[in-house]
Amino acid sequence: MTPRAYQQVDVFTRIPYLGNALGVVMDGSGLSDDEMQAFARWTHLSETTFLLPPSPAAAALGADYRVRIFTPGSELPFAGHPTLGSCHAWLQAGGAPKAADTIVQECAKGLVQLKRDGTRLAFAAPSLQRSAPEAALIARVAAALGLQAQQILTAQWLNNGPTWLGLLLDSMDTVLSLQPDAAALKGLVPGVGVAGMDSAPAAPDLIVRSNREARAFGSRDAGASTADDATPSVEVRFFAPDIGVLEDPVTGSFNASLAQWLIADGIAPARYVAAQGTCIGRAGRVFIEQDAQGQVWVGGDSVTCIEGKVTL
Repeated sequence: MTPRAYQQVDVFTRIPYLGNALGVVMDGSGLSDDEMQAFARWTHLSETTFLLPPSPAAAALGADYRVRIFTPGSELPFAGHPTLGSCHAWLQAGGAPKAADTIVQECAKGLVQLKRDGTRLAFAAPSLQRSAPEAALIARVAAALGLQAQQILTAQWLNNGPTWLGLLLDSMDTVLSLQPDAAALKGLVPGVGVAGMDSAPAAPDLIVRSNREARAFGSRDAGASTADDATPSVEVRFFAPDIGVLEDPVTGSFNASLAQWLIADGIAPARYVAAQGTCIGRAGRVFIEQDAQGQVWVGGDSVTCIEGKVTL
């Protein structure tokens, strides 16, 4: 067993412990799949990543590093908060990208581009495949979430590496009031994300409601999580008991596919801020922007909370 540099990073927040924690083993060389999975299960974080040199083929295409992403139960081909957090850790450890304006990550999904805006990183949402789920499945998932049929506006299967079921609900309050039955949800879908939007995001009562961290953490400045934290206009929650994640604090892969879906269908604007983690004491913020070429970028802040060594 070998001592290896390790970081634990909080992603989608500037305030430590209000985002989604990620474990990053800075050098995964020589570890087997089973050893990586065992460590990810031990950390019991929603994801743990292992950084490696890029494969020769990916390096020839500009990849700066390779990442493998594990939940407590399985490996993922791609995930959003591990992409941002791993890149943050790689840069902090002295990683030097080949290109001045972009970082290129290799993962099982393929190559993912990242860009920097000050200290904030954003990844290019991978290509999305989506389709309509069967009505019978939606009804079973709705029952497990405690939803009435009329509260679901529309639904899609969303695949950008992992495959998730996405539900657009009738309001942010409906999203926040869900009390899912994990036992009933298990086995139905790999993971289900729910989102709600309100029609008047500038309304004073919505501003109060969206800045939930002001209530949950009264001693903190509600505006301190991000310098440009305009009131979130989308509230998100994500449940995946089948991979050992009852409720994920902030889910980058789902927010990426959700944004591609909602923007393409004219439901959401090309630029918005999503909140996630409210119901479990977090205050995650996801910054969505579609550029002039149609590429959706998913941005978020990261902060290192633990730095040291692990023996693996």
